[in-house]
Amino acid sequence: MTDVNLERLLARKLIGDSRKMQQLRTIIKFAGRCNSSIMITGPSGSGKEVVAEAIHAISDRGTAPHIAVNCGALAEQLIESELFGHEKGSFTGAVNQHVGLFEQANNGTIFLDEIGDMPVNMQVKLLRVLETRVVNRVGGNRNIGVDVRVIAATHKHLGECIKSKSFREDLYYRLCVVPIEVPALNERVEDIPALIAHFLKHQDGANPLPIFSAEALVALQRYSWPGNVRELRNVVERASVFFSGQQILVGDVATLLQSDFAQAISDIDATASTSKELSPTDRTVPFPAAQSAPNFAHQEDTVRDLNVHLQFEERRIIMKALDTSHGVVARAARSINIKRTTLIDKMRKHNIDWRVEDRVDYQIAV
Repeated sequence: MTDVNLERLLARKLIGDSRKMQQLRTIIKFAGRCNSSIMITGPSGSGKEVVAEAIHAISDRGTAPHIAVNCGALAEQLIESELFGHEKGSFTGAVNQHVGLFEQANNGTIFLDEIGDMPVNMQVKLLRVLETRVVNRVGGNRNIGVDVRVIAATHKHLGECIKSKSFREDLYYRLCVVPIEVPALNERVEDIPALIAHFLKHQDGANPLPIFSAEALVALQRYSWPGNVRELRNVVERASVFFSGQQILVGDVATLLQSDFAQAISDIDATASTSKELSPTDRTVPFPAAQSAPNFAHQEDTVRDLNVHLQFEERRIIMKALDTSHGVVARAARSINIKRTTLIDKMRKHNIDWRVEDRVDYQIAV
């Protein structure tokens, strides 16, 4: 895979150009070049499986199977059979031979999600497979060689699990050859506009898309996002249902965020509406005491909010120029009086893929 194609693939799979995401993409490039086991950590919903898919895609195994399994979702009595397979008649209900996931992933990658939930007795068997590259089906007596790259992931603190004897230290070191930490969404809030545009692009298209105002985006950037990217995707889908074809203002954020934070917004917004009718530009999002509201009239917020608006405006202008020029970059650059190379740099900064232009990308209003 050429460097250009690699960059484009990572840009499609890992949305955002924050410093955290740039660092993550750099680590993934190194991980893709090796064949070592990988341990991905990070909070639930942060995108660990997407990272695993990206590593597989850019590796030499990219055309071979990539099989994902949630270790916490498998019944303890069935996990060995699922991973390593079983022979016909090996236990009650085993009416046919079953090829396990490790065999199915031969020459490819197996992604063991929530590895911290794997029973200790299974951890011993997994360690043996990692060390010998051989599996034995349940009820069988034949060694079956497998060539599988293992990527594991967990939201747990495995150091604490090792102390509590719920996770084997030897397995940890065998898996954690290349450690990768996926940042929480609240550590890369500048990526939220690009993520929203990405999720909007992949809506089913049955209804007109909502348009997020700049103030609403700032409010979303101030939210803590306990559910991370998964929660943001849910919010975008909810917005597509309740605000189809409408502009989402800062006061509408309460409807989208179902949490104590949202309740605080609702309470204060309701109080404000009883005293006077606010224009859309006057409406700001109330926050818990530990956070400051994004009040654009306050001097301490001016620089941050101005930068946010400038970034949104720059992205909108670029997308409009590309749309008008039907995706011809040189023509788009001339229309806004900048060099073609400068436009390409800005497109990369804003995570704009000029090969697949889509009007959805500028459904973020300013």
